Amino acid sequence: MKLSQFKFNLPDSLLANTPAEQRDEARLMVLHKDTGQIEHKIFKDILGYFDDKDVMILNNTKVFPARLYGNKEKTGATIEVFLLRELNKELRLWDVLVDPARKIRVGNKLYFGDDDLLVAEVVDNTTSRGRTIRFLFDGTDEEFRKNVEILGETPLPKYIKRKATAQDKERYQTIFAKHEGAVAAPTAGLHFSRELMKRLELKGVNFAEVTLHVGLGTFRPVEVEDLTKHKMDSEQFIIESAAVNTVNKALDEKRRVCAVGTTSMRAIESAVSANRRLKEANDWTSKFIFPPYDFSIANCMITNFHTPESTLLMMVSAFGGYENVMNAYNVAVKEKYRFYSYGDAMLII
Repeated sequence: MKLSQFKFNLPDSLLANTPAEQRDEARLMVLHKDTGQIEHKIFKDILGYFDDKDVMILNNTKVFPARLYGNKEKTGATIEVFLLRELNKELRLWDVLVDPARKIRVGNKLYFGDDDLLVAEVVDNTTSRGRTIRFLFDGTDEEFRKNVEILGETPLPKYIKRKATAQDKERYQTIFAKHEGAVAAPTAGLHFSRELMKRLELKGVNFAEVTLHVGLGTFRPVEVEDLTKHKMDSEQFIIESAAVNTVNKALDEKRRVCAVGTTSMRAIESAVSANRRLKEANDWTSKFIFPPYDFSIANCMITNFHTPESTLLMMVSAFGGYENVMNAYNVAVKEKYRFYSYGDAMLII
């Protein structure tokens, strides 16, 4: 398929800048992939589509406050430093993006916080905006993380043209987040409230947790018309035996197995055994899913509404059927569904 086949007109007014008032009261579009039929619901209505022993696969990665603002030595210029991932815990080496990048060279020192709570030195150039920096910090890892927590901002996507708030710290995080390492939230999971999860549990729905640490590469634009030439960034993922057992039992019993979000889907599709069952993994994946694609594990998916020409839209189209999904997106625009990270949800069954 071609990049241009994933274009659609998305008015800026439909990009969600703030979350729904209640997590589980965002709108929900239900797409039946066999017929293309569409229903309009509220997210908590999801309860009506799942039964005893069905499984939902959740990504339990935790977003850390990855956006820091520092000052360059001598000039005092303000520099945004976006922490992408820790390369070496002992040496406190981090892979980062800097902005404005032209001012930042190897050897420069950056100071963070009024009393220089953290200081970092640039040790390498990786890409035009990418740098490797080393934090010059002698305390414990716990103290270092605490300082990052104090100085860092919730890494809201760039399309949200406002400063992160205390509300974002809570809402740009799933209620089941456990393992820190993501620089963007697995957004389909943001719609689950504690009350809704409890009601699903009472109905007999099982949860299987996997971890995929979402990187910024998830949002990297596709710049080639021929999709086979696009390269995804690698993201770390972990699937443990408890999740494997829960998911495979449901598959054997022909239950509904629902991937909550594109990140959960990427993780499970990166760990498929020869007999098309889920297997344990602790690895990195650069899997790029676009139509046509034969899914092995999930037979149901919850996802948000994604932007035109994004790899996320391509995966959803592979799962729900290209014509079905592009039609559903046209309906979503007409019906003024909210798009992107803080937007509304879609259930594909």
